Amino acid sequence: MNKWILSLSLAAGVIGLSACNQDGGDSAAVVESKAGNITQEELYNSMKEKHGEQALQELVFEKVLSDKYEVSDKEINKKVEEVKEQLGPNYEQALAQYGYEGDEDLKRMFKIGLLQEKAAMKDVKVTDKELQEAYDNYRTDIRASHILVEDEAKAKELKAQLDGGAKMADLAKEHSTDPGSKEKGGDLDWFGPGKMVPEFEEAAYALEVNQISEPVQTQNGWHIIQLTDKKEKEPFEDMKKELETEVKRSKIDQAAIQKAMERELKAADVEIKDKDLESILDTPEAPPAQG
Repeated sequence: MNKWILSLSLAAGVIGLSACNQDGGDSAAVVESKAGNITQEELYNSMKEKHGEQALQELVFEKVLSDKYEVSDKEINKKVEEVKEQLGPNYEQALAQYGYEGDEDLKRMFKIGLLQEKAAMKDVKVTDKELQEAYDNYRTDIRASHILVEDEAKAKELKAQLDGGAKMADLAKEHSTDPGSKEKGGDLDWFGPGKMVPEFEEAAYALEVNQISEPVQTQNGWHIIQLTDKKEKEPFEDMKKELETEVKRSKIDQAAIQKAMERELKAADVEIKDKDLESILDTPEAPPAQG
């Protein structure tokens, strides 16, 4: 997980204080003490010096792009769920490490990234051939069971027992070293592309339903895999829009996103009123890849 810019609560604070300072007159005190007051102007200048350029850039990007592009809650929540799945119990710790205050902070960061991505995809063209190739290579979710052991000899021994009529569930409960699936008879539930290590994924997707693989070696040990179910692929026409989005996404990079941002900012005629911050849009930075 990458942190693009700053916490949005900080960004909002910088701009909010800036608005107060545009009103003219003496700056109101935000802290009073016998030693003297701290004014809104002092706080604004301090925050601006430390974080102002990044914070303002983030807010400008969101304002400009939201006027032309739309990101749904479903899209944002999907990104957050992917991060939670990748990080597992380390999720909260990772948020704190990268400076996020919680889910809402992370969601808004993803919103800006998805808006930038959509702006960049506007210029990308996709051919019918590319769509057909994407459809042919598309992998649906599958369900599998496995037995994990430490060495090849043990794996071959168990495979021979399965070939002789032994049940995967029984052998998994007795011999598997995978604590997550052992007590479930080796069942891994449903999963899709990218969820398993490459060697396991390739072997699982090569199987027919109920077929059992030869021993497969991965970084975790030796697996015997049985494909237990497989979802049917939807018709091409029903998947065409989704496939087009995925093909376009695969074609964009940081340079494309930066070019799109330059186009959108120019079209919006953005003018920075605070002269100390007017350089933030000279070379807008593209976000890290979302994949």
